[in-house]
Amino acid sequence: MSKRVIITGAGSGIGRAIAECFHDEGAQVVICDVSEKAMFDVTRAHDGINGIVADVGEYDQVKYFIDSAVSLMGGVDVLVNNAGIGGPRALVEDIQEDDWAHTLQVNLTGMYYCIKEVVPEMKAQRHGSIINISTGSTRTGLPHRMPYVVSKAAVNELTHTLAREVGPFNIRCNAILPGAVQGARGDRIIAGVAADKGISQQEAKEECLRYISMRTDISPTEIGEMACFLASNRARHVTGQLIGVCGNVEWEE
Repeated sequence: MSKRVIITGAGSGIGRAIAECFHDEGAQVVICDVSEKAMFDVTRAHDGINGIVADVGEYDQVKYFIDSAVSLMGGVDVLVNNAGIGGPRALVEDIQEDDWAHTLQVNLTGMYYCIKEVVPEMKAQRHGSIINISTGSTRTGLPHRMPYVVSKAAVNELTHTLAREVGPFNIRCNAILPGAVQGARGDRIIAGVAADKGISQQEAKEECLRYISMRTDISPTEIGEMACFLASNRARHVTGQLIGVCGNVEWEE
């Protein structure tokens, strides 16, 4: 039987690449995204990927999405918690309370909502794989991005603790920590660095890459391939791990 996979925030970027990798491996895939247009762009391009518009920061929407996905596929084997936002770029004293709360609500509480809804299904069948998308920035720290990095650091500990709790039910939980990822979001980050420092975007990218051991950014497909591996039987005893797909990010500014 093909794997039954649920992926959040899969209308673009890393999430879309993950959905496409699972689809290419023959999995049944149901995605969600807050953008109806982005979600439909994916489902129209790939027969076998179904989608629902949902904001993971809203529990009622998450419950509807997960219930619908489970009903559509007849169960769930894999949950990929990818949905997230970058949050504000600001000094700690300038962060607005609403921005702080919203970043943690989407990036951390949204993952909790999804996990809460899939774990009973996985426990009943006594198997499952949960993959949380974190960030390499939790290993370096990143000034001006505190809500984002703090939310993802909490995701790392969510991963560790959940792996212990659900391991006896043959459910695994791991996190992927991407580095500098190619695509529109990565371009926006580089543009922000360039603006802050008054340099060109090419200079900003070169500065970022010099702090990566392999001097490279990462294709979203590489994240998708790692997610597929972690969900596979080849990784059947891999759990509680924080796995960097980043070329070894040494430092960030």
